[in-house]
Amino acid sequence: MGYWMTALWCMACLAGEPSWRLVADASFEPYSYLDQDGRTPQGLDVELVSAVMRETGVPFRINLLPWERVKLQLTLKDADAGFVFTGTAERRAQYDLVGPLRKGQTVFITLAQSSLRYWRGLYDLKPYLIGQVHGYGYDTDFDKADLARDLHATSPRQLVTMLLAGRVDVIVGDKVQLLYFLQQLQAANQVRVLSKPLVEMPRYVAFAKGDPRARQFEAALKKLQQNGGLQAILQRWPQ
Repeated sequence: MGYWMTALWCMACLAGEPSWRLVADASFEPYSYLDQDGRTPQGLDVELVSAVMRETGVPFRINLLPWERVKLQLTLKDADAGFVFTGTAERRAQYDLVGPLRKGQTVFITLAQSSLRYWRGLYDLKPYLIGQVHGYGYDTDFDKADLARDLHATSPRQLVTMLLAGRVDVIVGDKVQLLYFLQQLQAANQVRVLSKPLVEMPRYVAFAKGDPRARQFEAALKKLQQNGGLQAILQRWPQ
């Protein structure tokens, strides 16, 4: 009798445990975005964070919002954590960053028949027209380099259509994201990803400074990274 009373008490405690609220960008395909119903969060980062939260055993919910609201809710502590963030000095001053959750590569992609097959330095790109998203920063040296650029694209998805239409020679952007859009268009076999990335940037989950939940999340993340628990998720997405 005492055993069952103890078990019921533990279940009641778990049921009453407050859930964590995590927020992320609603328009960051394929990492975090809303399903066609406009309500269900999905994407690579959503799946990774959900797996880590299940490992913690803590109830949670994920809300996707415009990026500026993600940052605002973290500042106001209306959310317990946000994802994903780069590990810049500015971000580390603002938040406790846990991770990396994953690493993102910024790469160059050309049409398969292009004469550009590899690059050693930015000088190799000078003969080519490079498509990039207006207002995006990619890498300090690349951004400052004297290169021919087309800045008409307002989104990575538009960059892909410009490349396929032959309006630019090469595009630059997040590897997984660009391949995701190419697969949607059934055009992945029409392009070549240059093997050398422009930059590799770790991505983190952000908590308020001094929040002990950051260490709880970190412990669960490390466990899954060590036992391969996240590999099945990563393998479902184009790399």
